Amino acid sequence: MDSAILLEYAWVLLVLIGLEGLLAADNAVVMAVMVKHLPKAQQKKALFYGLAGAFVFRFAALFMITLLVNIWQIQALGAAYLLFISFKHIYDQRKGQEHSIEPEATKGSGFWMTVLKIEMADIAFAIDSMLAAVALAVTLPHLNVFGLEDIGGINSGQFAVMLAGGLIGVIIMRFAAHKFVQLLEKYPQLETAAFVVVGWVGVKLLVMTLSHEKLGILPHDFPHSTPWTITFWIVLVGIVVVGALVGLKKNKEAENN
Repeated sequence: MDSAILLEYAWVLLVLIGLEGLLAADNAVVMAVMVKHLPKAQQKKALFYGLAGAFVFRFAALFMITLLVNIWQIQALGAAYLLFISFKHIYDQRKGQEHSIEPEATKGSGFWMTVLKIEMADIAFAIDSMLAAVALAVTLPHLNVFGLEDIGGINSGQFAVMLAGGLIGVIIMRFAAHKFVQLLEKYPQLETAAFVVVGWVGVKLLVMTLSHEKLGILPHDFPHSTPWTITFWIVLVGIVVVGALVGLKKNKEAENN
């Protein structure tokens, strides 16, 4: 086997692991804010179901990648769901702060409804994850592995790279989700910033939908262009930084009072 091809595959896998790690962190943020209202024991169970769902849906998305690429409505549904939960939770949170005197322990959905919401979010993130992965993987030369030429409508070598990146992303999520839960418990003000991040990822999926070749509202290559990629990550980091600064400021004010 050509060493140059192996090096190319290794480099794309490394980039994909980094990308999947970032997407896994976003997915972990969603799970953390969704289970925050549950008792400790139920939080762990809900996170377990969420991580299991993330694995299953990413694996399923690999085999359905041809559908995900060709049917823009699937991308649109994922974008709509992430935007919906972002706006709804921020609205509910603001409304609750101003109008509700209900104890914190009674707020939020029950255990199984929370699990259902997490699984719905997992589907949206699986779509985003696999669409991002295929954009990288299809640049690789064809390489037959597992004794097969194609798997799930994509070359088996490219499929293997995407599978490896996706599995590593779920492993990263396994540790990130628990850390985010602890962080939100320590700095509850970060919850708004977390849902703004969710909404921004929804915008990313919306951009991919609008640039679909069957819609053509945006140029087809726009989601993978350097200007949009730089803009997306600058805004994402900005949301996190501003959220962290506001959270620290409010914590200090609370301590002084």
